[in-house]
Amino acid sequence: QVQLVESGGGLVQAGGSLRLSCAASGRTSSIYAMGWFRQAPGKEREFVADVIRNSGATDYADFVKGRFTISRDIAKNTVTLQMNSLKPEDTAVYYCAARITWINKYDYWGQGAQVTVSS
Repeated sequence: QVQLVESGGGLVQAGGSLRLSCAASGRTSSIYAMGWFRQAPGKEREFVADVIRNSGATDYADFVKGRFTISRDIAKNTVTLQMNSLKPEDTAVYYCAARITWINKYDYWGQGAQVTVSS
């Protein structure tokens, strides 16, 4: 089992920046990739970004490319999402997730962190 705990988030004005962090514990050696998803009110959860634990390879949703950066620290078992140039439409609950295989299906989820961007 893997446990994920998010931190960060909060309220920021449009154009501002926020950082989300996710700490993994438990069987962290089984993690293949970690990522971030988000869910806005009345909308489905959507993929934001992920990073392969060993290689560091990253993937981003088109709507965050150039604004968000995901990174991982293997020694600390953490993944960070740096969010710049935030827009009101980025407002959502952001969830950290982890998967143990290359199959794009996430096995573990954090409790979520609220990000609110005011206009």
